[in-house]
Amino acid sequence: MTKIKMSKKEIVISAFMFIFAYVFLMLSMFLMFFINNGDQVFALFQERLNNVITVTVSSAILTIVVYFYFFIENKNVLARPSKIIEMFMLMYIAFLICGTIAKYIAPTARPLLFYSLMTAMILRRREAIFVNSVFALILFIFNRLLNSADIVSGEIQLIESFSSLLTVFAGGVVAIFMLKNIKTRLACVLIGVVLFIPTVLINVVMQLTIISGDVGFQVIEVFLYSAFDCMFSVLLFMAILPIVEAVFGEFTPFRLRELTSDGAKLISKMKQNALGTYNHCIVVAQLAEACASAIGEDSELARAAAYYHDVGKLKNPEMFAENQSEFDLHKELTPELSVDIIRSHTREGAKLIKKNRLPEFFADIAVEHHGTMPIKYFYAKALKMSDGELNVANYSYPGPTPTTKIAAIIMIADASEAACRSLRDRSPENVAALVGNIVEERMNMEQFSNCEITMRELTLITRTVINQLAGVYHSRVKYPKLQLSRK
Repeated sequence: MTKIKMSKKEIVISAFMFIFAYVFLMLSMFLMFFINNGDQVFALFQERLNNVITVTVSSAILTIVVYFYFFIENKNVLARPSKIIEMFMLMYIAFLICGTIAKYIAPTARPLLFYSLMTAMILRRREAIFVNSVFALILFIFNRLLNSADIVSGEIQLIESFSSLLTVFAGGVVAIFMLKNIKTRLACVLIGVVLFIPTVLINVVMQLTIISGDVGFQVIEVFLYSAFDCMFSVLLFMAILPIVEAVFGEFTPFRLRELTSDGAKLISKMKQNALGTYNHCIVVAQLAEACASAIGEDSELARAAAYYHDVGKLKNPEMFAENQSEFDLHKELTPELSVDIIRSHTREGAKLIKKNRLPEFFADIAVEHHGTMPIKYFYAKALKMSDGELNVANYSYPGPTPTTKIAAIIMIADASEAACRSLRDRSPENVAALVGNIVEERMNMEQFSNCEITMRELTLITRTVINQLAGVYHSRVKYPKLQLSRK
């Protein structure tokens, strides 16, 4: 992920967002305190004022620690107010649900792993582990100082507080590492089964010291509550994740795969009305995925964005070479009109993507993947028809140039795939020379100046595209001209 520099305005906004997040965290704690104690809440509040102050100060310190963590490690999160809202809103939901389950069912049955599953989807792995650890501490502080059985009428025992702390931390780390390798929603159910192992071990071992009477029955009870914790965490995760995806525009692997399925609306339209463009997008997506993986970018996101980079061609599919049969409609048009039609597909693609409420990132790719490159075929055609020099800008795409590494990848993959189709001799040497020239030409025209891509990354991308295209357009043995008939 590209690191960004925050302006003073963005720093101030992010700081205020964290202040508001802290205020709402306190409100959710006091709401849970009120639910647990009802009529006695004000008397207990005054009686345990020291505990209230401790919780307030401790939570403030942890909130400040989270802010400085992201300020040092990943300013991209702070630069997006919606991401801050999302991160803390899920924490409030997790906190309130855990408190409610503890009061009306049992502390061991709380869905303690729900927040770790959600953070694994919306943050990078290291960040998810850190934020989940902070949540574990906040929950522990609340349990011990405002909701413990020896202080108020809550049900949380001392051992149960430590048990939940270990479950959220240890079980959460397991959940975060596992979820990063899960590609389908159905596979998430299996996570609940695996998470049961560390959860039940922690609960049984920690609570053995307070088990009395019928030990067998109570151990079975801990087993059942631990199973409930894991499965309810997963079910909550699967129920709330689609809402988070829609509201906050999250690029989860599940959503990206849904958007690139043949059943997706625009993909289906391309397949029916612009089959050549559809096939081109599939190959570009394959190239983009491999290139993104090679330089450490999000390969799933690159693949999905590549599927939609040429969706604007749906407006006039017959005007693009890959969708034409034998007759070229541009033969009857002036070069200027042809250029207007061809370059309009970037703008039309962005409009279609926004109209269908697809991620804004896809719209950015649609308008950036050609940058400000000239449409050389029609520029050359216009030069032949004119007596003097022409302004090449009038025959170029409007831009902007790529602003992300994934946009740069798709620019290279798109041009390379299209150019490779026109080669008569697709030998590895010719393909390598072609791709090298495409990258060099775009470098000379400063197409990568706004995306902070390095020479090393461009070299890796070039090699990857060459290797991938060699696999797509590999040579085949000629079939013999032999007619066979049934004896």
